[in-house]
Amino acid sequence: MNESKVSGSAPLLKDIAYEQIKERILDERFEPGRFLSERELIELLDMSKTPIKSALTRLEAEGFVTVFSKQGIIINDLAINRIIDIYDLRTALETFNVGQVLGRLTEEQTALLQENLDETAEVVKRLDVKAFAKADHAFHLLICKFTGNQEIYRVLLNYQDHLLRITLRHLRKDPRRMQVFLQDHIEFFNLLKQGSKECIERMRQHLQQAKTKLFI
Repeated sequence: MNESKVSGSAPLLKDIAYEQIKERILDERFEPGRFLSERELIELLDMSKTPIKSALTRLEAEGFVTVFSKQGIIINDLAINRIIDIYDLRTALETFNVGQVLGRLTEEQTALLQENLDETAEVVKRLDVKAFAKADHAFHLLICKFTGNQEIYRVLLNYQDHLLRITLRHLRKDPRRMQVFLQDHIEFFNLLKQGSKECIERMRQHLQQAKTKLFI
């Protein structure tokens, strides 16, 4: 691919390189601890050095890789303590979110959550771990959107790629856990529609149990 042939294509190629490298990290085709060379990425992505270096700078800032000058790139893993901290932060923010939307759910918002659950159920039937992880996180982000709190949404969105990576690893251990998580969402949704305060505790349990299962 010759980016010089396309006017203004450098930013586009930079973004493509970022997404393709990140996708391989999330899928663990680039597994934690793996060493990569810049030359390897150039050949793999069929790009020049410039967009790949830009992508690596962004990925390093987000904590996915560490770039060593003239040595190469190491794929970072998430430390156990950081995983625990992220889940505890999610629990604090998302239980707050539930409290904010409790008793205020509109018909349109209810329909959006139901649509997500229907799509997730189809994904579970296919045992599609990757699609499930994305649908699972979309459910949680919908609730956050409904609060209208842009700052909380921004914080949770910033963690989405790391959370996706954690969830994918989690579900690969046992894809049957998808059904358990889906059932949690269904039960939570029913409580939320009823306006029951129990759904706040149910969200807390859901996230904390998910955290615990990561280490089983």
